[in-house]
Amino acid sequence: MVPTDAKLIENVFETEKLEKGSTRDGFGKGVVEAGEKDERVVVLCADLAESTRAEWFQKRFPKRYIELGVAEQNLATVASGLAAYGKIPFITSYAAFSPGRNNEQIRTTISLNNVPVKICGMHAGVSVGPDGATHQQLEDIALMRVQPNMTVICPADVEEGRKATIAAAAYPHPVYLRFSRANTPIFTTTETPFEIGKAYEVWRDENPQAAIIATGALLYNALCAARELSEAGTPTVVLNLHTIKPLDIEKILSLAQECGAIVTVEEHQIAGGMGSAVTEVLSANLPTPIEFIGVHDQFGQSGEPDELIEHYRMGVSHIKKAVSKVISRK
Repeated sequence: MVPTDAKLIENVFETEKLEKGSTRDGFGKGVVEAGEKDERVVVLCADLAESTRAEWFQKRFPKRYIELGVAEQNLATVASGLAAYGKIPFITSYAAFSPGRNNEQIRTTISLNNVPVKICGMHAGVSVGPDGATHQQLEDIALMRVQPNMTVICPADVEEGRKATIAAAAYPHPVYLRFSRANTPIFTTTETPFEIGKAYEVWRDENPQAAIIATGALLYNALCAARELSEAGTPTVVLNLHTIKPLDIEKILSLAQECGAIVTVEEHQIAGGMGSAVTEVLSANLPTPIEFIGVHDQFGQSGEPDELIEHYRMGVSHIKKAVSKVISRK
């Protein structure tokens, strides 16, 4: 592997030795840091303080924490009012309920007014596991990225979740932050770059034949797939597309031009997700063969996180097969 844009944990492929955590923990750490830097930061929750890690902010800043109960529509509208009067509100709930349940209120009171509310959708994707289909939000990227003024971020691990939360607090527009519950490897470092709207490479072989563009915790699967492909003689490059809107269009087109083949990886419905956003850019500027890793028009189901990732064909072996397939189409 030649140098990439990112500094990762030194033993990044020794999975058993890596510290693990859920990206929601990154939110919990980051929002406390943001609150320490700026007293305008407030956190609102819909009766899920412990599960969303809003509890960490509540304990540190009890007077800047608001509990609204099971009322996700109010969660959005109250936050919009606070933002209009100068606060920086973070609203927290399961992604199935926010933005799943309160999408209209987010659209009308937050996006339309372009106020800096930060919507934190927790427990997204199938890796919620035993909670089952009702709580496995697989449509939230699609819902949020079509709204004007909305920025969409999906961090890859705890450390990137912390950085994304801090960056969102300083961002003067609405932001949707997508977090997961499952404990996954922490493979970025404090030195790994993070900038809203700026994608970066985490793996690069010489003369790559395909680019793997991944978002969220599945970026680690993409990284592992790239290593195995490299050992088998298929060079690739892996891009961390943590910001789904606005896209780093320049970087996407550069990789498409260089590699001539793309695979997108996300824990979300294929329709309307990150892969769709990438395809829109390519079709308008540089049509390129592309394969999609994600959920193919199905709801989730109960199971262990790793079991479900494999069942819905988002594991390392599936990424490798997609790379082989897209290269054959060049």
